[in-house]
Amino acid sequence: MKIRRLPLLSSLLLLPFVGPALAQEAPEKAQQVSIDTAQAAEPAGDPDPWRLQGTLYGWAIGVSGNVTARGQTVDVNATFPQIMQKSDSIAAFMGNVEASKGRVGVYGDFVWAKLGFDKGMASYRNPLPGLQLSATTNTALTTTLTVLEAGGFYEFGRWQHGGGSATSLDGILGFRYWNIANEIDLNIIGSVNVPALGLEFGRAFSVARANGVDWVDPILGLRLRHQFTPSQQVMLRGDIGGFGFGSAFTWQAAAVYSYNWQFTGYSLAALVGYRALGVSYSEGWGLNTAGIDAVFHGPLIGASLRF
Repeated sequence: MKIRRLPLLSSLLLLPFVGPALAQEAPEKAQQVSIDTAQAAEPAGDPDPWRLQGTLYGWAIGVSGNVTARGQTVDVNATFPQIMQKSDSIAAFMGNVEASKGRVGVYGDFVWAKLGFDKGMASYRNPLPGLQLSATTNTALTTTLTVLEAGGFYEFGRWQHGGGSATSLDGILGFRYWNIANEIDLNIIGSVNVPALGLEFGRAFSVARANGVDWVDPILGLRLRHQFTPSQQVMLRGDIGGFGFGSAFTWQAAAVYSYNWQFTGYSLAALVGYRALGVSYSEGWGLNTAGIDAVFHGPLIGASLRF
């Protein structure tokens, strides 16, 4: 029987040519494997990076309630146009910042205003004979208001709808710092124990000044956001607080509509809304009593930048 050796012989003859080719291909494959391994080891981009938003807007404040300085209480009820004529600041200026990542975030909010009221907007309860609100000065009552709020929020739920619409619900926990100073201008029309009231004379009138009272309230609340389209959103927010730790009680309600324009790397939004903020606080007793029981309310308008 004849044994066929041709395949083996052919392999031996081709070895000098195939060997170098295989030797060259092996490093190339090794290099490719090394590149693929390095790419796989690189960390992927953060799928949910930090989001930052800054907002500036003005709050056109109206006030209803009462304020107390040196034991003297004045009831006030005034709209924004009335207050604007007597105030050092045309509106309350507010700044808000917010940072969030995933479901959690933090925020800060600031309000400052100096509000003036004339005798037509205020009513003096006059517990002491011989005193009445001044009708000769530009303002019978001046209230300087500073409110600083900070806290965190957590998104409890998010529901997607058709057409790019979505609804989310956030829980809020934080604190609200208040600093309020009231200055009452009073006419002296009879005999009165002026030193006990801490009054300062000035021609035909005197001033009952109260040192600034300040306190901190814990607050908790909810925020509902509804995205109609990628450009339009409505936000509803409500909170309560105080509970006797600072004020007897404080509350807030706000509704804001915003329209958003998208740009490369950031977005710009215009917003309009309405805000109401109430508080009831008192300290001291007798002629040393100072405090406030009032609601600040009115429309707001502003702009925000998000990136």
